[in-house]
Amino acid sequence: MYNDVMLCSYSYHSHPFQVEYSEGLSTYLFRLQTEGSCEALVNGRMERIEAGDLLLFKPGDPYELNIVAGSQTTEADKPQASSGDYFVICNGPWLDEWWARKERPQKTKIVSDERLLSIWRALVLEKRRFEQEDREMADYLLRSLCLGLDRAVATQSVLHGKSFIATRMKNFIDEQAGGPFLIQDVASHVGLSVSRTVHLFKECFGVTIIQYTQDVRLSMAMERMKFSTMPLEQIAETCGFGSYSYFYRIFRRQFGMSPAVYREQQI
Repeated sequence: MYNDVMLCSYSYHSHPFQVEYSEGLSTYLFRLQTEGSCEALVNGRMERIEAGDLLLFKPGDPYELNIVAGSQTTEADKPQASSGDYFVICNGPWLDEWWARKERPQKTKIVSDERLLSIWRALVLEKRRFEQEDREMADYLLRSLCLGLDRAVATQSVLHGKSFIATRMKNFIDEQAGGPFLIQDVASHVGLSVSRTVHLFKECFGVTIIQYTQDVRLSMAMERMKFSTMPLEQIAETCGFGSYSYFYRIFRRQFGMSPAVYREQQI
């Protein structure tokens, strides 16, 4: 018997929004804040929800969500709301068993890495299929998502303070390495100054942000050279190097050979 995924999507609100189930939910509701902020009812009182906050509610739990005007402004200088999240509404016997395995707080701060989000996105796409939904596929994706949430919560439990923030930086770089970004973008993601961001990353991982980003991009490029027929110029562009000449210099300095020679050796 499959679990039921009633609704799964990504939601972004740029205007105030409110929903309330004071009598309690009839389903499970999982919600991961990915950007901006909002307020939600947690253990009987309204709390601020920020990026990285995971909300887990079971059937019978009262639920209230309130997205209010924030610091962003429109052209008319009016405050504007800003909140983005992934959510899933579901029910099923396996979910009942999974929920009962451990105590599950309604609100937990986690590091949402690309692997977890990719499962959530896959479930969203399955629910949006024009053809008839494959309930078996949706069921297994939902189970994978639940187990991924368990792993994220377990990882968070051993990360505290500086380690947690540094891991958020690392995951941001992993997700953004294929395109251009600035150290300022990393700093803004974790809410620190640029100088503090640079120092904390080096302290926790032993390499600079620039060095780590370069290593991630080189790994991406090597994978595509091995397993795809993409032209080297396109690989350089899609792996965040900007130009083939820059990619060539970095690759040759790192491995002592050109990208073309490396690709030939993989055949």
